[in-house]
Amino acid sequence: MIVLVGILVVVAGFATRRNPLLVVGAAGILTGLLGGMSPLKVLEAFGTGFASSRSVTLFAITLPVIGLLERHGLQEQARTLMNKLAKASAGRVLAVYLVVRQLTAAFGLTGLGGPAQAVRPMVAPMAEAAAERRHGTLTDKARERLRSFAASADNVGLFFGEDCFLAVGSILLITGFVDATYHTDLEPVQLALWAIPTAVCATLIHGARLLRLDRTLARDLPAGPSATTATAPAATTATTAPAATTAPATTADRTEETTK
Repeated sequence: MIVLVGILVVVAGFATRRNPLLVVGAAGILTGLLGGMSPLKVLEAFGTGFASSRSVTLFAITLPVIGLLERHGLQEQARTLMNKLAKASAGRVLAVYLVVRQLTAAFGLTGLGGPAQAVRPMVAPMAEAAAERRHGTLTDKARERLRSFAASADNVGLFFGEDCFLAVGSILLITGFVDATYHTDLEPVQLALWAIPTAVCATLIHGARLLRLDRTLARDLPAGPSATTATAPAATTATTAPAATTAPATTADRTEETTK
């Protein structure tokens, strides 16, 4: 039971918001040492695990590409696109991305999106630009809220969409575990079909939350520059109108006094 101390290390590290890589690494080393493994055996286990799942680190290859695209104005182009779409709002943009992300994940295309590939360089700037066009300059709290909702749209779409694909790792893991443990013949297509209602419910529930984001922003933020410019001519007319009507009356009074 003492080897379970590693779980406490993970919980404590995440609760105190430490570096996740350091927390998981420290928990793994501690668990191995408490389990009677030598330091060389622990190091060997880390190396074997990395070699068997090195495809997980492929995202690091895309980071320099994303950096070059952002350096040459990728986020600015995303904001410019949103300024051309008059009916686009932050909630609608994120809801569309949620549906697209879930549909592509359901067909096994899980690499088309992601926090580093899509959310940070494109989706979040597009949502911020749509909100700024309606409400003007955003506060830091509103900006962080938009970014968190953009990340949640990606996570929910991927998590519930990938289970609808037959050859995804989670489906194969479940079928292999059930077949080996309970000696049954569970087909991946059965799990994928039962995952579709869950995915539909997740889209409806989180899509409603994303659309409700527009009303939240409208309540917390003032009107944007377009509303201000629309009311400015009316205010100017209202202030100049009395002067225009009182000027003839003043001239008539002076003429009458001169005649007398």
